[in-house]
Amino acid sequence: MRPKLEQLSLHHLDQSFLCYELSYPSFEFYWHYHPEYELTYIVKGEGKRLVGDSYESFSTGDLVLLPPYLPHTWITEKVEGEVNTAIIIQFSSLLLESFSQLKEFKAVKRLLSLADKGLFFPDIGGTGLPDLIHTMALSSGLNTFTGLLHLMDLLADASFLSLASGAYKPLRGNESEMRINQIFQYVQDHFGHEVSLKKAAGLVHLSESAFCKFFKRVSGKTFSDYVNEIRIANACRLLIETDQPIATIAHESGFDSLTYFNRVFKKKKDLSPGEFRRIR
Repeated sequence: MRPKLEQLSLHHLDQSFLCYELSYPSFEFYWHYHPEYELTYIVKGEGKRLVGDSYESFSTGDLVLLPPYLPHTWITEKVEGEVNTAIIIQFSSLLLESFSQLKEFKAVKRLLSLADKGLFFPDIGGTGLPDLIHTMALSSGLNTFTGLLHLMDLLADASFLSLASGAYKPLRGNESEMRINQIFQYVQDHFGHEVSLKKAAGLVHLSESAFCKFFKRVSGKTFSDYVNEIRIANACRLLIETDQPIATIAHESGFDSLTYFNRVFKKKKDLSPGEFRRIR
């Protein structure tokens, strides 16, 4: 599945930016990108967030700033009686360009320049950001626009973490986009079971050696390392949310060998699975 290009500006010519709420029983895998910046705030829900080559868990209160053309998706499981809700704010770089020379806008300009790999804001409690985002979703006209300026000013002072790795480079060619996203979808669907290098290479009609070179060039990491990152992310969620034995978690995350799981987990997290569970 290639990322879908969304042309926001073509469909909303009467609006300079969008702020809206989405509510679904689940967030389905929808790998896409668009020419606008995007702020996504999770009002309610938990699952996996894929941004470029970053694959991490998210939960209620998650706030992410995405730059133009960076592929992304949020994924949740469908739970009977539960609803997942997000507030989405999308705006073009041109919208804020007229403010870029103002001294008061210097911090915001710097923030946008650092957002090329996507930014996660982990500590927004007490900042006023959640309340402001909710207010914007209920407002219209000039109130929403002034809310956006206030929001960006608050974000410029907030702590953040980059998401996609420095090696990740968003693809522009249709064929390459189609290939890498078929691979991402395959891993997403099968990480809990066998993930075959031969199968992945066959999906995009490459030999195994050509596939490995292609994947490393695009993602900055080997295919096996990417698969392990996704499996370890799932294991972390299970360690936090369940009391399942570590051996069971390893198996459900796609590891046939507990010894290998422990070794990979330690390498990725600098902690053993047991230590990780105890401090969470």
